[in-house]
Amino acid sequence: MNLEKDFTSQTLNLQDDYEGKVIATLISCNANTGNRKSIIYIHGYIDYFFHPHVAEKFIENGFDFYALDLRKYGRSWLPHQKENYCKSITEYFEEITAAINLIYKKNKSDIYLLGHSTGGLTAANYANFGEQKSKISGLILNSPFLDFYDSEFRKHITLAACNVFTLFSDFAYIKNTLSPVYVQSIHKDFEGEWDFNLKWKYTEGFPTYFKWVLAAYDGHERLYKYSNLQIPVLVMHSSSSAKIGKFSEEAMRKDIVLDVEDIKERGAKLGTQVTLLEIENAMHDIFLSPKVVREKAFEGVFSWLKEIENW
Repeated sequence: MNLEKDFTSQTLNLQDDYEGKVIATLISCNANTGNRKSIIYIHGYIDYFFHPHVAEKFIENGFDFYALDLRKYGRSWLPHQKENYCKSITEYFEEITAAINLIYKKNKSDIYLLGHSTGGLTAANYANFGEQKSKISGLILNSPFLDFYDSEFRKHITLAACNVFTLFSDFAYIKNTLSPVYVQSIHKDFEGEWDFNLKWKYTEGFPTYFKWVLAAYDGHERLYKYSNLQIPVLVMHSSSSAKIGKFSEEAMRKDIVLDVEDIKERGAKLGTQVTLLEIENAMHDIFLSPKVVREKAFEGVFSWLKEIENW
């Protein structure tokens, strides 16, 4: 599938927020039939939807496919907005609700949220607390961001600093906190396979807003304390993690963004029907891993989807 030719984008006009006008973008695969189960893909942090191969797999396996570019990301960023910014993960609930309503009006069938990294954090929060959570039949989480990849001591120091800085400004930030190695490992102009817009997914990253860090932490804690999902949940993760400061072969076979032990520990506690799926030698975005690895991931996803029909 081709991202330009095989998909249609629809602007979702949302309520104004503290920065003014807000939109999100619902991307629909042109091969959708309008009478099948549906997937809604939710991207991660400093990210957007550029995964036509993922849509193609779901279409081939009998699903309609949609994706959201959340407010202030990718196709949905407006010039007056701080990129990738939020004060709460719950801000994204509005566009998820809008997408669910539009899709359910057409299909009136099962809807699954597919969330990557921070998108997994957002999807899991919505499935617990969102307005249309009752219309969600299951979650597929691709390396979900359920905790910070750091020691408890450093996390406490970081959160304390964030709380201090945000006393002076909601838009206080720090630069150059994110390593460029991950983007280098996936983009075709560096060491990777994939083509995407480096203005929307920078090699050097955007500023990290302290308020966003606190929003992510609140999202983690909300799930840790209160998540009680009664729907099937698939938590996918790599076989190992690594922290690296410059590109090496490890970046092509490990999660270099999150700690897989955190994903396993916290993911298992999201609800009563959680399945953990380890994908050997997977990268952080498992569906962007080398072909042999991502094919194993797709096999695991569709095997799980077939199994849960009997739950």
